[in-house]
Amino acid sequence: MAVTRSPWIRIAVIAAAVYVLLVVAFESMLGYFQPAGGDSIVIVTTDDAGNPHERVISRRDIDGNIYVAANHWPRQWYSRAMERPQVEVATEVDGEARPYLAVPLAGDELERVAEIYDAGLVFKFMTGFPPRRFLRLDPR
Repeated sequence: MAVTRSPWIRIAVIAAAVYVLLVVAFESMLGYFQPAGGDSIVIVTTDDAGNPHERVISRRDIDGNIYVAANHWPRQWYSRAMERPQVEVATEVDGEARPYLAVPLAGDELERVAEIYDAGLVFKFMTGFPPRRFLRLDPR
């Protein structure tokens, strides 16, 4: 008995595969080139062995506080900051690293910052709609 397949299922599977490849390519390019702009910082986190890892990320200054977001699927820097919240941050301007404490957001602060830090639909689409996580960086 022959199995008939709907061409719509094949089209949907191909479209899904193309979308996944698009997201992987976009995220890979961002990770490789680590674009920096006027609001970029370099966050230095450490792994279990104490080895430093640098990552260029975007920051937002809101009411005198510095906030950063994990807006992408590759988010190892965020996991390391959660495990070892004593991080160092350098601005693109002076390059000097300073100590900070990475504080995860919750409640009203999280809702307010998420609303202000809106990434836009196109960016969310290109990154595959990853869950967003936010940190406040408090000077130590």
